[in-house]
Amino acid sequence: MTNFALDLFQRTAEHVLAYRAFLKEHGIDAASVKTLEDFARLPLVTKENYVAKYPLSDRCRTGDVADNDMIAFSSGSTGEPTLWPRTAADEEAVASRFEQVFRGSFRAHERRTLAVVAFPLGTWVGGMYTASCTRILAKRGLRITTVTPGNDRQEILRVVRALSPLFDQTVLLGYPPFLKDVVDAGRAQHVPWEKFAIRTVLAGEVFSEEWRALVGERTGARDILHDSASLYGTADAGVLGTETPLSISIRRFAATNEKVFGSTRLPTLVQYDPDARHFEVHEGTLVVSADGGAPLVRYHIADDGGVMPYRDMLSHVRALGFEPHVDEATDLPFVWVYGRSHFAISFYGANVFPEMISIGLEQPEVRTWVTGKFVMESHETSDKNRRLAIAVELAPGVAATGAMHEAIANAILVHLRRISSEFSHYVPADAQRPDVSLFPSGDPTWFPVGVKHRYVRLSQRQ
Repeated sequence: MTNFALDLFQRTAEHVLAYRAFLKEHGIDAASVKTLEDFARLPLVTKENYVAKYPLSDRCRTGDVADNDMIAFSSGSTGEPTLWPRTAADEEAVASRFEQVFRGSFRAHERRTLAVVAFPLGTWVGGMYTASCTRILAKRGLRITTVTPGNDRQEILRVVRALSPLFDQTVLLGYPPFLKDVVDAGRAQHVPWEKFAIRTVLAGEVFSEEWRALVGERTGARDILHDSASLYGTADAGVLGTETPLSISIRRFAATNEKVFGSTRLPTLVQYDPDARHFEVHEGTLVVSADGGAPLVRYHIADDGGVMPYRDMLSHVRALGFEPHVDEATDLPFVWVYGRSHFAISFYGANVFPEMISIGLEQPEVRTWVTGKFVMESHETSDKNRRLAIAVELAPGVAATGAMHEAIANAILVHLRRISSEFSHYVPADAQRPDVSLFPSGDPTWFPVGVKHRYVRLSQRQ
């Protein structure tokens, strides 16, 4: 372990009033925490036992929320917002993760680069945070010009038409399903994506390698390892890790070999800087320690995932017969994340995850009809039987037909059975076929425009 975790603990225990009170409540003497073993015995911090319990200023590193430069909001499951303060110094540290992508993968220090921030702008962490970081990179000498249309599809297309011809490459930064919407809308309006050397920076959701290949095909991407990168981040702790060409190559192998992660689910796989973030695994879920306006020590972020040192990961995949893509100094540890387990549906005892449905919608026979967004739920029929229901968003200008219902349901079913042995064996054969309903693009009930999409109706969980 680097000194980062212990240094963060000692500074937080000394200066942060809330954490001092938290340690006192648990009967812990900060001076006794001197080793990794001591650190690992510290109680986990959660939203419930720490963030919601102590006043915001008491959780700040200086004891005064006004000493921070910006505050972001996250909505949370209850709708009551949680506030996350940060300073310019915090953004400098996170900008280094963006630099790993822009310099290492996109060569933005050599190419005139247009960065199009397509995350929502406002009090949410995504848009403003991203714009701050890309501007910091420009200040560091990378050839980046930032433009901020936010998640306005037509404004993004207007920006791309006007500015992309003036640059060597255009980087679209946003949530995966929304960026696919933008790409598809541009294709419908004859935007020549392939002429603009499109790269993508993605965050917020796990997506399949079929999805990456599909979007790359539609934008004219030529190098699947270097033309896109996903970030793993949270409103709580900022950007935690980034995809690299190395991690993407391993993930693409894992998409065909479940022994890599020991699961049929395909997680996001990123590398992280152990001098800026410290990861641990607690009962199959991730715990992170990160500095910030309100420092977090052993914060349980409740994401299912795991951690592995750099050399161990390379040895692991080589033992499975795969030689990973190593073309640069990326000797950083790995962390993988599946997402929060409560965003799954339990159907006849089998967990159905959104990414399992996504793969069905990404198949060649149906993907031109749909945007890739859907909502799944388990509902009860009038006979009190359980059914898996999936509302699917159609692409702009596409009208539903009976043949589409049939083909989409078939594609989802085939790949659910292929991916999940649980689903194949737990769910009775006559209940496996999903009930698919099709809705027009932007349907206000199922697919409202301008808000982050949710793939599961939690009120219907069983």
